[in-house]
Amino acid sequence: MVSLTIKNYRLLPFNMQTKVLMERYLALVETELSDYTFAQNYVWLMYSSGFYAIVNDTFCLFLLSGEELTMLLPPLGEKDRAHDALLECFEIMNTHNSSIYYSRIDYVGDSFLQSFVNFLEEGTEIFEILESYIVEKKYVDYVYFTDDLIDLKGNAYHTKRNEINKFRKAYPNTSVEMLDPLKHGDAIMALLNRWIANRLRYIPRDHTEMFLDGISNERFAIKRILKHYEDMALIGIVLKIDDDLAGFTVGEKFREHTASVLIEKTDFDILGSAQYIFREFCKVLKAEYNCQYINVGDDMGFENLKKVKMSYRPHKLYAKYTIYQK
Repeated sequence: MVSLTIKNYRLLPFNMQTKVLMERYLALVETELSDYTFAQNYVWLMYSSGFYAIVNDTFCLFLLSGEELTMLLPPLGEKDRAHDALLECFEIMNTHNSSIYYSRIDYVGDSFLQSFVNFLEEGTEIFEILESYIVEKKYVDYVYFTDDLIDLKGNAYHTKRNEINKFRKAYPNTSVEMLDPLKHGDAIMALLNRWIANRLRYIPRDHTEMFLDGISNERFAIKRILKHYEDMALIGIVLKIDDDLAGFTVGEKFREHTASVLIEKTDFDILGSAQYIFREFCKVLKAEYNCQYINVGDDMGFENLKKVKMSYRPHKLYAKYTIYQK
């Protein structure tokens, strides 16, 4: 991948070699959003190209999709530098893009948005500046108490307990292991391929192309996870039934007491396996990594995924915004 030069800024390819630099700037950012890690961005970049630049001593992550340039995150760094960098980043995007309407910054958290507005209010052109932007609430991250997901106490979790109990009764020879890419990699890809084949049987014909596009991205992400698992300090477990791999899940610890879940897959035909492996993963995160909270990311606007995540009774919902120029 070649670099881009825009407005005297050199935008360099975002790759594994970027990890140390990005994490140095991430350490200066206070946020509970799961998007603010190297792994979350690197794993899911596929068809679009990632580039970064240091603007006003902040780390700025750009996304080239087609011919248009956007930002995956707001500028990462000290707040007093990030605000000026944000304005400069819009100028970089505007210079490159065919229209300013393509320029936007995604996954902006409440804390950054509030401080950005407060910072601008100190200036003399506050009304002119605010009139130039649109702030749209997009998704929310679902965050849970780890203990709630382990204990599953009360009527609210009655269905979850039943699903797990039925699974354990139907499959008594169940075990959980820490994920090892060398040991489990081939079985994980075989499970994914079976999952895709089974899902295709139930996908309406008019949704097939959308599903295949999405699963292609997911398949690429899983391969990248397995390839760079150790380098990204990821945490994962696999579910085995009679020594056959029936599920896997991968996440990372990204705050002192918070972990996130990057991906989870279980055998499509084994009811209760998803609930079981999620609970077991939470146990590992609590016991081995002292994670008090679990962030499972957003629902990407899918109503069925929203229902599943709400059914686990989140402790908090952290909003994410997109900033556009008018």
